[in-house]
Amino acid sequence: MSINSAAASAGPLHLYVHTIGCQMNEYDTQRVQHILGVQGYALTTDINQADVIFLNTCSVRAKAEQKVHSYLGRLRRLKKRNPRLIIIVAGCVAQQLGADLLGRFEHLDLVLGTRAIPSVGALLHRVATRSERLVHLPESEEEGWDSLLRQGQFSAPGVVAPVTIMQGCDNFCSYCIVPHVRGRERSRPAASILTEIEALTRQGVKEVLLLGQNVNSYGRGLPEILTFSQLLRQIHDETTILRIRFTTSHPKDLTEELIGSFAELPRLCRWIHLPFQSGSDRILQRMNRVYTAARYLSLIEGLRSACPDMGLSSDVMVGFPGESEEDFRQTLQLMREIRFDNLFSFSYSDRPHARASQLPDKLPEEVKGARLRELQNLQMEIVLEKNRAEIGCIREVLVEGLSKQSEGSQLTGRTEQNRIVNFEGPAELVGRLVKVRISDAFQHSLRGGLMAD
Repeated sequence: MSINSAAASAGPLHLYVHTIGCQMNEYDTQRVQHILGVQGYALTTDINQADVIFLNTCSVRAKAEQKVHSYLGRLRRLKKRNPRLIIIVAGCVAQQLGADLLGRFEHLDLVLGTRAIPSVGALLHRVATRSERLVHLPESEEEGWDSLLRQGQFSAPGVVAPVTIMQGCDNFCSYCIVPHVRGRERSRPAASILTEIEALTRQGVKEVLLLGQNVNSYGRGLPEILTFSQLLRQIHDETTILRIRFTTSHPKDLTEELIGSFAELPRLCRWIHLPFQSGSDRILQRMNRVYTAARYLSLIEGLRSACPDMGLSSDVMVGFPGESEEDFRQTLQLMREIRFDNLFSFSYSDRPHARASQLPDKLPEEVKGARLRELQNLQMEIVLEKNRAEIGCIREVLVEGLSKQSEGSQLTGRTEQNRIVNFEGPAELVGRLVKVRISDAFQHSLRGGLMAD
């Protein structure tokens, strides 16, 4: 019996999804929901009701990988209670460990590599009908997603939707596992990207977030000659999407043409996520980041010259092997000079295959922890000061839905600079751009009042 006929005879089958890690994983999870939705699976938020559990994983940092092992361990009791439950693991941990996962977790049924998402339906069918346990780690991206888009057989996730434009990375930063689990850079053809954005727009999406490990290097390997800046212009001119964002950028590939795009394309949000990782040139060199702190500062000056109200977020790492107290102080000084709107901060951890795992002079955990706390405290001060400076300003906000902090009529949305704003208003404003005067500021959000048209 096929999955679809089983669903028809016994009621809908239920899919429970759990994503650990980055926005790229969230995008892949949404693709799985679309693909399996076509095959008769209804999404559930009750894990005890699930016929299939899909776990999408991240191994960029040791803590994320540890979460995967812990989560899989907890699923053992569910499988024991319901032997027909199918458990799938996908993403970077799946790519990294492959068949070892099946050996360690006897209740696991299917391991999918980072390029295998389009095959999830067919492989699930094999597991369900033949009681097979499978590992699928294809070397190249599999086809099937574009066909689903053309048929319109998917539902948009909301007002804002991610769209992957490239995968993989060629930079080989010495601390990073991404090239080993996501592979080398592979850009998606522009026509396919435009098709997806047009389909999302028809479904009511108002903003797209273009995703890639290094979106600035988009275009490499394509038969057409197309830079990332040219792709942005194409999306801007050839679709009706209301807002465009992108992440993540590498400083070494941030061109003057791309900086100019922020001033030239009105629907491109004035916000960029530009990881700097360290303020020390010595550590940046050991990380193989291929730029200096001075070069990074000059890029920020260029961005702010093009758009004075540019929103800036970044990634930073503390405790890289050999990081001295002076190196750490240089990182704090760069933060004080730039004053990021948001900062994702982490302490270094060894990752398999990454060159830094072989470096000497590893720092004690207590030193890394103390530095991370000091850095985060500084950033909290900066963010609160910058948020308070917004009080009295009138900002254009894309309304994304009801605020999670409210039980009634409070709406939430984001400014172009990616700041969260909560305000009172009617539900019919969801999906619209509105003007809000900022009246109060907090650590992670702003509060305001809706302006009259």
